[in-house]
Formats: sequence, structure tokens, C-alpha cells
Amino acid sequence: MVVAPRKVVVVGAGPGGLAAAMQLAGAGCDVTLLERRDRVGGRTSSIEIDGFRFDCGPTFFLYPRVLTEIFRSVGRDLMREVPMVRLDPQYRLTFGGGGVLDCTRDVDAMDRQIARFAPQDVGALQRYLDDNRVKLEKFRPILESPFSSIVDLLRPSVLAAVKHLHPLRSLGGELERYFSDPRLVIAFAFQSKYLGMSPFRCPSLFSILSFLEYEHGVWHPEGGCGRVSERMADIAREMGVTVRLNEPVTSVTMCGRRLEAVQTSADHYEADAFVVNADFADWISKTIPNHNRRRWSDEKLSQKKYSCSTFMLYLGIEGIYDQLPHHNIHISRDYESNLREIEHEHVLSEDPSFYLQNASVTDVTLAPAGHSSLYVLVPVTHQHNNVDWSVESDRYRELILDKLCEIGINDIRSRIRVEHRITPADWQDQYAIYRGATFNLAHNLGQMLHKRPHNRFEEIDGLYLVGGGTHPGSGLPVIYESSRITSRLLLQDLGLDTSFIDEATSGREQPFGSDASSQCAVGTTAD
Repeated sequence: MVVAPRKVVVVGAGPGGLAAAMQLAGAGCDVTLLERRDRVGGRTSSIEIDGFRFDCGPTFFLYPRVLTEIFRSVGRDLMREVPMVRLDPQYRLTFGGGGVLDCTRDVDAMDRQIARFAPQDVGALQRYLDDNRVKLEKFRPILESPFSSIVDLLRPSVLAAVKHLHPLRSLGGELERYFSDPRLVIAFAFQSKYLGMSPFRCPSLFSILSFLEYEHGVWHPEGGCGRVSERMADIAREMGVTVRLNEPVTSVTMCGRRLEAVQTSADHYEADAFVVNADFADWISKTIPNHNRRRWSDEKLSQKKYSCSTFMLYLGIEGIYDQLPHHNIHISRDYESNLREIEHEHVLSEDPSFYLQNASVTDVTLAPAGHSSLYVLVPVTHQHNNVDWSVESDRYRELILDKLCEIGINDIRSRIRVEHRITPADWQDQYAIYRGATFNLAHNLGQMLHKRPHNRFEEIDGLYLVGGGTHPGSGLPVIYESSRITSRLLLQDLGLDTSFIDEATSGREQPFGSDASSQCAVGTTAD
């Protein structure tokens, strides 16, 4: 007797949904992937205008280990499917108060730069790297396991990591243990922006973020991070996954507390299990009736803490700024004031920090010949009554173009050939992100581990979560990890084998870059 495969519906074709679809298909499930937009990737999709190509959201591809193992679990090689180059320098940091760092994995080269403006801190980087290598090893089991209740905090792996946690110490406070110069504290703490948080409010655990950059590299996939999502969708289709675009879920069918079906604008889908990769707070509040949610009711969602948002400019320009590296981060003169304006005052800063990606110096496929694709990101408050983007958008665009002169771009307006813009209002209305908070629920200690929405959603049977709104949190590596945690749980609940997921981790001792395929050049390199 032939047993029909178990049916799973994945809602949302972001990086977590795509990774889950691949793994569930690898286990033999009949998987349908529903995406509300006309392309896959969610925030990790691509924007294409007149021959220019931009990443929509993430541009830093960090810690490829997790996705490499997911690809390996389904018989694929990530670096062959999506050629990548490791960037060196990783990025340039400029400080409004003075000072420049071309951040590189070469510790001696970093110390020579540090000696120019903070000689007392020479040698501190090596101590930081050594300590955080141990810290990551202790915390990795926590980041790779589900947290369903407070009891999970008593696991041996958690208890072994406790002495490295320092819950009352912020990320900024942690970095001050290594660096006396406040610019260097920021240089190794600004990565909290990947979580949408101030380093002075972010838990000290996340000192591992900048460590990941120096230890495992900052990578650029050919065609941008959006190309990774596109290739994952292709592989999912090759594995038998049905991918349906332009099909937002409009309603659900519940039987008691069990989710039995979802209704889209085009069809009705019943399944044995459902995986949601949409923005958690937005999707759950719009789709699951409020009376079915007590812990995550609309009222309680409104009281949660949310990350910042971003103001985005995507500029196709004539010419190439070859004096700038691939990634450029500018820190405002008064960084703490800038953070306070974003997180507490909810106003727009007149001296904002910003990030500029100049990817065409590395990847010639992103723009027509003789042109460049520039990406500008400015951290700003999530949606708040203090800021009306229908009024502020044009003014802030002009301010940001003026601010680019601080990293050496003085003639940008005359060179713009195409332009696209995304404001927090657009993130909310067009991308269905709750309050436009692009990094989801904030990552404070009250909203982490078992206090985050669970991978096996605790209030609805048959519903599982992946993405930045569940454990372990935001950022591409941990979003991919969430897909692995969730896929294991779901398959175990359906009585299916998960050994292929775990067996793919057996090659962890092999460093990235040891295989020639991982060093594929992309157009011209930044060397």
C-alpha cells in the first residue's frame, strides 16, 4: 500500500520559508509555498530597474556555514549554486567625530590602523576575537535548539553558557571591556543594527555578531543576496515544491485550536501542517482570529517592543565610485543621540548614521556598463505618529544625499539615472511588516528564547514559525537556523525522519574558503 506524502503549506517565500520548503521537500513532504508578492525573497529579494539590480534588504551575507549545511542536507553545494566572494576589506567605517577604519580579517593590519588614533587599544582586537570564539562555541547549541518553555533554560548547554551571558551588561558595556576608545566600541558594536537595536540596549550576547564577520567573513553572492533567494526557489521547484506567487492568504479554517486550511485569493489549501514565514505580528494579527490568541492577542502585540525601521534609497548612477569599498558605514558625530532619536524620541535625526553599499566595485552584473548600483540605508524610527512620511520623505531624501559628502560623494545628484525609495510606511503597507519594524520584535531579554513566539507556535496546533519573529531572531544566519529548528520539530511531529538534517552538520570542521569553489570571483574584486 502506497502512503500519500504528508502535505505542508509554507506561507511566505522569504529566506526562512524557502529554506524550510527545501528541507521539508527533502524529507518527502508534498510542499506548497505561497507568496503574496510577485517574486520570492521577501525582504531578501531583488529590485530591478532598467538594467540596475539592487538588494531590497540584507546586503551583508554572513556566516555561510548554516546555509551551506542546509544545502548539503538536500544534496546541494551552496558555493557552487550561488558563487560568492569574500570581501577584504569587509567594510569601511567612517566616524563623524574623526577617524576611518578599513575593517579587515588581518588583525595586524587592523592594529596598525587602530594605532593611528587609539594606540592604547592595540592588541585588544585579538583578545576580543579569542574570547568570542569560545563564547560562540558555548552559545551555538542554544541558537540551534528550540525554546518552548522556561524549563528549556535548565538544559546542560544553557547552564554551560551562563557565565558568558552577563544579562545585565549591554553590548556596548561588553565592548568597553576591550576598547577604551568609544569609536572602537562602536566599530565592534554597530552590528546590533542587524537586530534593529541600539548597542547600548542590546544584550551582551550579541558581541558574537562582529566576531562572525572577522572569523567567518563578509561575503557577496554574485548578483546580490536576492540571488540566493532566487536560487533557493529554483532548487525547491526542482525538488517538487509548488511555488505560487501573487497569492496572499486571506483567511484560515480553524477546528478548535487546530489550523486546518488557508484560503488565498485564488485557492483553498488543506494540509497536515503550516509554516508561516510572513512577518509574525502583521500576519498573525490580520489572519488568525483574535479570540484564538491569548498570549499573542492584538492588545498584547501592541504592547511589545519593536525594532527600528529603515529609510532606503536605491540609486542607479552613471559612473563608478571606485575610491569607495563595497560596504561603507558612517557613524554620526553623536551616535548615542542618534540612537536616542530613533528608539526613544521617535523623531528623524538631522545628523543620522547611514550605510552605503557600492557593490558595483565588486560585481559588474548589477548595473549597465559604466554605471553603478548604490544602496543607501538610514536607520530611523519604526512607524510613529511623530513622523509623517508623506511629508518627510522628499526632505529626508535631500538630507541624505547631502550627507553622502561625508564619505566623499559630492556629485551624486547629477549622476542619478534611476531611483527607488522605501520608507517605514512602505515597509508597513507594501511589505506587510508590523509598524514597518524591519527587524521584527526587538531582541531584548524579555523577548528572546522562550519569550519569543515559539517555532512550534504555542497557541495554534499545526502552525509553525520561521523567520526573524521567532527563535533565534533576526539576521540571515539565524533566520536560516530558525528554518532548521522548525523543520526538525515539524517532521518529528509528523513521524518523519530528520537524520538528513543533522548529518549535514558533520563537516563543520572545514573552514570556509578551503574549497576553490568558495573563492569564485564576481566580476572584478575589491582587492
